[in-house]
Amino acid sequence: MKTEDKLLIRALKGEATGVPPVWLMRQAGRYLPEYRELREQAGGFLNLCYTPDFAVEATMQPIRRFGFDASILFSDILVVPHALGRDVWFEQGEGPRLNPMAVGEALPAFDAEAFHAHLAPVYEAVKGLRSSLPAETALIGFAGAPWTLATYMAAGRGKDEQAAARQWMFTSPDSFAALIDRLADAVASYLIRQIDAGAEAVQIFDSWASALAPNAFDRYCVQPTKHIVETVRAAHPDTPILGFPRGVGSSYASFLKETGVNGVSLDQNVAPEWAAEALQPHGTVQGNLEPMHMVTGGDALLRDTDRILAALSGGPFVFNLGHGITPQADPANVEALLRRIRG
Repeated sequence: MKTEDKLLIRALKGEATGVPPVWLMRQAGRYLPEYRELREQAGGFLNLCYTPDFAVEATMQPIRRFGFDASILFSDILVVPHALGRDVWFEQGEGPRLNPMAVGEALPAFDAEAFHAHLAPVYEAVKGLRSSLPAETALIGFAGAPWTLATYMAAGRGKDEQAAARQWMFTSPDSFAALIDRLADAVASYLIRQIDAGAEAVQIFDSWASALAPNAFDRYCVQPTKHIVETVRAAHPDTPILGFPRGVGSSYASFLKETGVNGVSLDQNVAPEWAAEALQPHGTVQGNLEPMHMVTGGDALLRDTDRILAALSGGPFVFNLGHGITPQADPANVEALLRRIRG
């Protein structure tokens, strides 16, 4: 099947498909017993990300089990700072760790050859997936947005990272802007290489966008994303791009209009009726079921699914969660969700 004929790509290009394509953020992960076995076999999370055979297998597991309309490359947003020379490791049960950057610290000059050599296993996994996925299943590549990457790099971990980055932003604005701009160039280059390798769409995750005040939101979320979109489009004009500035409320509208993304992924706090009116005339909407429904299931899952479908299925729409599926999720609830969407 041609890329342009796949259900996800049609929706991201602005088509109202009726029954929407569906995939779930973090659809490969700890809620699946086969994933837990694979991670134990790999001996660590980064080994999963950097060993193409493991990354392909992790990506394929939810496709085999559920038949989602799209797969998303199994990797992590922190491979970008890792490829830029920052130490990255994962503490069992606690998440990622980095050596925190000092306020005003600059990254070394961007060495594209070394950067892409570090990430070569990721590109190899993308190539492997294009030959492994069912013909109708689209392949999504992804990267973290500059602001969210900077929060981890400033704090060295996933706790209170916004505070460290915001302190840097205010005390040394020129050096912080330089960090953001360097990350934007690196992310754009990374996404281009993923598309070169076979990704059919890409998503930019700005998981901590909600920490930015309005003026800072424009400078450190909207403008870097716009730069990434323009750079990727110069190389791959037909590849759809999704943005996910999580938790920004009504600012999803300005993000969609000003960055040039094909669509936005919404967190669960956004009313789908508002999204249909404010967002769908300008691009594709993705989302935004409460992830807890994948844990609890039942009638509430079905009611909220029906509400989202009723509000958004008349326009370009991709069904997803409002954030990533959690380790406590029950695969049976994923199956119930898919039955409800597909009828």
